[in-house]
Amino acid sequence: MAGIIYRISGPVVTVNGLDNPKMYDVVKVGEAALIGEIIKLEGGNAIVQVYEDTSGLRPGEKVVNTGAPLSVELGPGLISSIYDGIQRPLDKIMASVGDFIARGVTADPLDTKKKWSFKPTVKNGTEVKGGDVIGEVDETSLIKHRVLVPPGVAGKISGLGDGDFTVTDTIAKVATGNGTVEIRLAQKWPVRAARPVAEKIMLDAPLLTGQRVIDTLFPVAKGGTAAVPGPFGSGKTIIQHQLAKWSDADVIVYCGTGERGNEMTEVLATFPELKDPKTGRPLMDRTVLIANTSNMPVAAREASIYTSITIAEYYRDMGYSVALMADSTSRWAEALREISGRLEEMPGEEGYPAYLGRKVAEFYERAGKVHTLNGSTGSITAIGAVSPPGGDTSEPVSQSTLRVTRVFWALDAALANSRHFPAINWLNSYSLYADDLAKWYAENVGNDWHDLYQGAMRTLQRDAEINEIVQLVGYDALPEMDKLTLDIAKSIKEDYLQQSAFDDVDTYTSMQKQHLMLKAIMELGNEEAAAVKRGVSTAQLSGLQVKQKIARMKFVKEEAVKAYYDDIMKDIAAVKDMKPETMQ
Repeated sequence: MAGIIYRISGPVVTVNGLDNPKMYDVVKVGEAALIGEIIKLEGGNAIVQVYEDTSGLRPGEKVVNTGAPLSVELGPGLISSIYDGIQRPLDKIMASVGDFIARGVTADPLDTKKKWSFKPTVKNGTEVKGGDVIGEVDETSLIKHRVLVPPGVAGKISGLGDGDFTVTDTIAKVATGNGTVEIRLAQKWPVRAARPVAEKIMLDAPLLTGQRVIDTLFPVAKGGTAAVPGPFGSGKTIIQHQLAKWSDADVIVYCGTGERGNEMTEVLATFPELKDPKTGRPLMDRTVLIANTSNMPVAAREASIYTSITIAEYYRDMGYSVALMADSTSRWAEALREISGRLEEMPGEEGYPAYLGRKVAEFYERAGKVHTLNGSTGSITAIGAVSPPGGDTSEPVSQSTLRVTRVFWALDAALANSRHFPAINWLNSYSLYADDLAKWYAENVGNDWHDLYQGAMRTLQRDAEINEIVQLVGYDALPEMDKLTLDIAKSIKEDYLQQSAFDDVDTYTSMQKQHLMLKAIMELGNEEAAAVKRGVSTAQLSGLQVKQKIARMKFVKEEAVKAYYDDIMKDIAAVKDMKPETMQ
């Protein structure tokens, strides 16, 4: 029996007489069959959150319960696709109406006509269980799609064979104790339920991004969580773009949640043209885009976060490392606030719902490095941008995020205004993964890496202290060693931490190059300190030509950087021969 619309308050619709309503069931609202989800049951009424524009909807129109929760289609074809917040392909739902999405439009998330070449990896008669890999499909040039037995299914497999199949064709059957389950290339999964894993495991390797300030000072582990708060114009979206382009994750899921249309347009326009730095293949061959801009219905922002993390979990279950970029979780929280207000719930701080912290924690909890049900290892690294008003990180969304994430990249408007990008403030940011990753850096980068990192951080912190003194007494009154510290810190900030996303070489830096760059700066600093102790002045040291070579090192290509570094080290060695009496 269909229900009847009783009341409409923006995206929240109250429905009377709905047949057997359950929490989180998907319903079709009104004559336009708008997609909605039951979010509250109150007496005989069902409160529905509608994921589309409710303009023109009238009390008395019918509401039909599908009886199923909001789910995503998981199968070959996800990679390189661009979806809205409820997994409708943008190219299909926009085709007939130009630049805007018509209401009530539905489209298959996966191409149901395309045939995929399936190669089984198990034999008929094999006992299988949920999460086991039974075959493979070449989804893109970079991703081999591993076909999984749906969680909760266990038994003997039959009817398995090579061939070309659509995502809806039956490729095998599993005889369980409760009957026979048909296996297809695609499977559905409710977005609000985390996909099961065998166990979560310790994080022991960094997600390498090619961004020096991140990889060197504030690394995030594969399977870790990071927050990127910052005021308008400080570069949150640019950092997310850089990480999506250059991080060494196998699969990228980029979720634009409530961001401005021009920012998502840049993503949609540039990503299909980008090349993967490791393989030279198109970057979209390992990327899924979820686009939910600020002019789309507000309630769909809430769904887009869950759609993204569920797709990420699916590829994690295949044994891949996945990087999820959520830009921005503040817009998602604003959707929660609006829905909560429409429900007339008691507001928490700044009008956000009292359960905001729990919702944020539930999202980031689904990240992590795991042993999957089939015994492989996969990970999801969740990186969420936060847009606090005026850059005030004491507001509720920032605080709720910082409580559950272990990396804080504090974006600074002053750095951005001075054209220092990435505008991550090295004094306010932190990473709690440093101890977990120390062994990896020692084994894969260099035994001296920790000492170089510690030395750079000490120099930057001392630089901040000295600059406060300079404001009082002036630069000329400083001791020579403090002047030298300012000079070394300037080199670290300008020659190392500052990085251009628009330069083909500087946009990405390998860990080996980062090691050589930082080592050159710190070695020069050590030799200069020894020279100052011998009486050499900082004025004399400021004329060293090697400083210009170090400044140009960021623009040296990877294959030539070792020879360039060796040349620099010869010049640094010459500093040992400097004597104070040579100064005029």
